[in-house]
Amino acid sequence: MRNRTRDGLLLALGGFALLSTGDTLVKSMAGLWPGPAIAALRYIIGTIGLGAILLLREGWAGFRMDRPGWHAARGFGVAFSATTFFTAVQIMPIAEATAISFTSPMVTALLAAALIGEPMRRETWIASLVAFAGVLIVLRPNFAAIGPAAVLPLFAAFGMALLIIGNRAVLGRGSALAMQVNVAIFATLFLLLFTAIGHFSGIALLHVGTPPWSVIGKSAMIAVTGSSAHALIYLATSRIGAGTVAPMTYFQLLMAGFYGWLLFHEHPDTTAQFGAAVIIGAGLYLWRAGQMKDEPQGTE
Repeated sequence: MRNRTRDGLLLALGGFALLSTGDTLVKSMAGLWPGPAIAALRYIIGTIGLGAILLLREGWAGFRMDRPGWHAARGFGVAFSATTFFTAVQIMPIAEATAISFTSPMVTALLAAALIGEPMRRETWIASLVAFAGVLIVLRPNFAAIGPAAVLPLFAAFGMALLIIGNRAVLGRGSALAMQVNVAIFATLFLLLFTAIGHFSGIALLHVGTPPWSVIGKSAMIAVTGSSAHALIYLATSRIGAGTVAPMTYFQLLMAGFYGWLLFHEHPDTTAQFGAAVIIGAGLYLWRAGQMKDEPQGTE
């Protein structure tokens, strides 16, 4: 049992480290190609690769979709999150963008109450208020430096929340690989649309030119690291449960801070670090509250 827990934790840590590695590759392409276009290329490559694996394993039946509307919603959530977050890490410190995006659990609870009528517990309200206070603290220096674009990671959190809610709606309606391919197909379509809108918007940052080979290569690497990360996290969850894996997500923030310091000479100030700690604390509080709720109650 101890070895199983250790292996599960190592798989989770590896998965979240790979996610942060992908974000770092995105940041390294700042000024070379727009964030939405990078995300679109990453998902085109990922969809082709995962689709080929699905075809070999399950045949064409693996592509059959039940509840396509929810799959489209999942794809939109992924596309919206990737577009906003990829753009954010190109224009602001990677650790601070990652910290703000970690409001996703609280945003998920709020959207679940609004969209599918899930009850809002007192602990959820407390965690949400504390987390958004942390967001305001982190945004303080970034908003002054880059303006409204500093809220892009918060939009990314909303996109991920929509994905999670959509995942609940299609749970058990296909293999894990098929669910990943289905969301990638719709995400690719939406990302191509977002890229076209950005290109014709007149915003110089979003203009799509011919990508250098380095961008194509790095986008392929992001596709591999992203797909591998999700596979590792899935394997970790199957071994030790989502409740044990959940706190490991914050290892991604530590890796983001390390990469930002090592490669981009980013040094978040004390205020931003405090805001990130507030967001992490809110997430851990919400996770712990959920754990306590799920524990069986003894009888007297």
